[in-house]
Amino acid sequence: MPRLPHTLALWLALSGAAFAAGGHDKPDPAKEAAMKALAIRDAPKEVSAQDYVAKEPGKTGYCANIADAAADARFAWQKEQLATLERQVEERIKALEEKRAEYETWLKRRNEFLAKADESVVAVYAKMKPDAAALQFANMPEESAAALLTKLNARAASAILSEMEATRAANLARKMSDTGRKDAPPAPAPAPRKNERS
Repeated sequence: MPRLPHTLALWLALSGAAFAAGGHDKPDPAKEAAMKALAIRDAPKEVSAQDYVAKEPGKTGYCANIADAAADARFAWQKEQLATLERQVEERIKALEEKRAEYETWLKRRNEFLAKADESVVAVYAKMKPDAAALQFANMPEESAAALLTKLNARAASAILSEMEATRAANLARKMSDTGRKDAPPAPAPAPRKNERS
């Protein structure tokens, strides 16, 4: 233990200088710093990887020898994980394709039903008396009424329009003519009705 006498001599020299400077009442910052430095220097060091390699070369040789095998095993595991993820993605894509086909079938059936329903509604209005149909068209939204009137034959549509109030009939006729043009401007809002009392 060659460090102990050197440490003891240094400590005695520092304590003698502190004693000569005025006793033990005031702590000396230089002395405290020196003592901390000595404690850090003499403290046991943690064993690092380099120390282990220097002391145990036989054991570290084993790690170096299996490094390639470990890397191969890690690569094989990662490849297996990627293959599993790829299978899961393919299964989800297949499920989404099945759902898309199901929705397309449903949409086609719905459109066919709406087309048939539309045809049946047009047939009903075509067979109605013009005054009764005019009353229903008067209470219907303009878009729907105009769409139905365009699908009726000209004689039935004109008979229904002749039974309606003139302003409403004019608005519906304008809507019907605008639906045939692609660049049709939006129809103006109908003017408010005046209270007609005579």
